Amino acid sequence: MSHKYSSRTTADVVVKDLASQIAGTTVLLTGVSSGGLGACFAEQIAKSPQKPKLIILAGRSIKKIEETASIVNKAGVTTKILELDLSSFDRVRKAAAEVLGWSDVPTIDVLINNAGIMAVPYEVGPDGFELQLTTNHLGPFLFTNLILEKVLAAKEPRIVNVASDGHRLSPFRFADYDFHDGENYDRWLAYGQTKTANMLFAVSLAQKLGHRGLTATSLHPGVIGTNLSNHLDWEKDFGDLVKADRWMGNFEGWKEFEFKSLEQGAMTHVYAAFEPSLKGGKSYLLRIASVGLLTDMLQHTTAHTPLTDMSPIQEILKRPSSLGQRTPQRHSCCGS
Repeated sequence: MSHKYSSRTTADVVVKDLASQIAGTTVLLTGVSSGGLGACFAEQIAKSPQKPKLIILAGRSIKKIEETASIVNKAGVTTKILELDLSSFDRVRKAAAEVLGWSDVPTIDVLINNAGIMAVPYEVGPDGFELQLTTNHLGPFLFTNLILEKVLAAKEPRIVNVASDGHRLSPFRFADYDFHDGENYDRWLAYGQTKTANMLFAVSLAQKLGHRGLTATSLHPGVIGTNLSNHLDWEKDFGDLVKADRWMGNFEGWKEFEFKSLEQGAMTHVYAAFEPSLKGGKSYLLRIASVGLLTDMLQHTTAHTPLTDMSPIQEILKRPSSLGQRTPQRHSCCGS
């Protein structure tokens, strides 16, 4: 990342610097509840000296989307509201069909897959897959692919996957992605698996579609106290995270969390979405105050799976799961 910025740089600073890149763009953003990084990002780019043309705000709760839309509208930017529940493939397909049906939105310049959940108890989604995997990766993977042609129709298309340095906790478990029907489930390893998947997805997009001008990035925004962790008990649940890191030998197991503000975290979103030096055909991992080629930073977490091979994910989406026989129960903490 540019030497001008640090981990304490706020989004408004980067918005001002990249105003000419933001100008006239159509942005689709998932996960926009007030108090989260998505809402902060939308509100900050709406304040740009040169405005985006349209911000499409997508989420599960229309009421929460409307709260963010109201703030963006007051800043002088047009919004569209999209109901999107990433935990259900049927609802993902319905939302994608709505986007494809908008004749007044022929292109999407930037798609930001921001919505997600973190470290929830074991639960099966409507389609029979573990809920974190469904909401954090399978749902966004499906949604992105369904609306991809509108993204690729843009002059300089870009897709941003909001990942996390939590990828360190687990590679993608291709042979046991559902933790043996939950028998050996660990909430933090399950979260880490989804963040690795987000990053691998960005790599695959760049390698397969870079020739069409697509830039794919993934990012770690930092440690930020958002709605994502409201359900967690700091003493027990984060204690389990520390234990996992120490067991794996990760240095994060022996250091204090360095918290950032929402505005500092959303800075990374702005940079990933609009920084012109990030070139098409490559995939970047953006972390706090550094930028690197994603393929160079993922070698230790891929479990010897080729970075270009995302066919196992496509197969997961196609085939029925034995978990589908269970009755899914939504956990109260899993909203966006």
